[in-house]
Parts: sequence; C-alpha cells; structure tokens
Amino acid sequence: MAEMTVQVVTPDGLKYDHRATFIHAVTREGEIGILPGHINLIAPLKVSELKVRRVDDDNHVDWIAVNGGIIEIKDNVVTIVADSAERERDIDVSRAERAKLRAERAIEVAKQEHRPDEVQRAQVALRRALNRINVGNKY
Repeated sequence: MAEMTVQVVTPDGLKYDHRATFIHAVTREGEIGILPGHINLIAPLKVSELKVRRVDDDNHVDWIAVNGGIIEIKDNVVTIVADSAERERDIDVSRAERAKLRAERAIEVAKQEHRPDEVQRAQVALRRALNRINVGNKY
C-alpha cells in the first residue's frame, strides 16, 4: 500500500508524526486532498482542521486543529509548520468554548469602540476557538 509521512511542527516542537494514506487540508486557495505520489507543493493554510487517514486501518482517522501555517509536500513527506496545532484527543472543549465566548465579547466591545484592529484580532481568536471546538467534538 502506498503511504506518506505526515509531520506537524509548531514552535513547541513536533506535535504529530505518523504514516498516512490520505490527508485533507484547507489552504488559502481552497481544499486539498493529498494522496501518496502528490506533486511537490508549498501552500499557506487557513485556520482549519487537518484530516489524516492512517495506514493501519481505513477507519482510523486523526483530526488536528491547525491554526494557519504552511504545508509542504515533497517526495511523500507532508510537513505542516503552524503557530499551534492540537490533536482532537488533546483539546479541552470547555476551555475552547470559554475562548469562543471571550472572543465574541471582544468583537462586540471593539465594534462599539470603533477599533477595527481589535475587531480583526478577536475574529481570528474566534476562528481558532471554533476550529478547536469542531475538532475536539470529533473525538
């Protein structure tokens, strides 16, 4: 069976390192499905979930919340470099829910105070919280 290596790296170090038969990611240009033998590619990622189908079983899927970054595909090695990333089993959904509420409140306050930079920062925090909630609920 054809396979590839998937590694997710953050400033805290290697967060994920497994063999896979399929990967689904979301780049700024759109969704991408990656199979072994994919052409070499470098692309920026959106705040989104990463789906990794492991080699041991077609039903074994790992979900990873990736907060942006870069994906590089080269010679059946897929490397994701991100500011942060968490596997579904490591996400504290209640903490992510609290972060979502904080971000929503921050958006409202920043809008009332006419602070567009703060609105933008809070919207990014909200996207990250929603991504973590979505991935965390898959476990």
